Amino acid sequence: MALGSPAFLTTRNRINFIEKREMKASLKVGMTYEHKFTVNKNKLVPALYPEAPEFQEMPEVFATGFMVGFLEWACLKAVIPHIDWPREQTVGTHVNFSHEAATPAGVEVVAKVELIEIDGKRLLFKVEGQDEEGVISRGTHERFIIDKERFDTAVNRKKDKFSS
Repeated sequence: MALGSPAFLTTRNRINFIEKREMKASLKVGMTYEHKFTVNKNKLVPALYPEAPEFQEMPEVFATGFMVGFLEWACLKAVIPHIDWPREQTVGTHVNFSHEAATPAGVEVVAKVELIEIDGKRLLFKVEGQDEEGVISRGTHERFIIDKERFDTAVNRKKDKFSS
């Protein structure tokens, strides 16, 4: 049984998987996408957690947390034309990549992503981030295709449980 298959997951998490049906033929291993973004002041380390005085003292460079979001954004944009968006969406479930170089505000970053594995609703991407001087990140990122309505139902149940 594959690690990413719904049968391997806990009962609580199974609700997030959409019914078994054919994937769009256009969603294929080997597809690539490139996404560009100019780093601005809102994506620097001090902006990551404004409530944390420790972050305010750190260098003003592209924050790792925002870089993670940027690489996820590229993977999301890569698959949207190949799923039934917005009913079907993807959520990140695992990140495994480096942050190798600092990037200041005003510098363009490029995310290059390639879909390297499809296992049911599990998608695995090879990711690489670059700025104008070279590689800033490389590794892999895993996402799962979900049914947005079913996912929201599960999240709302959890929210209700803890909002009393």
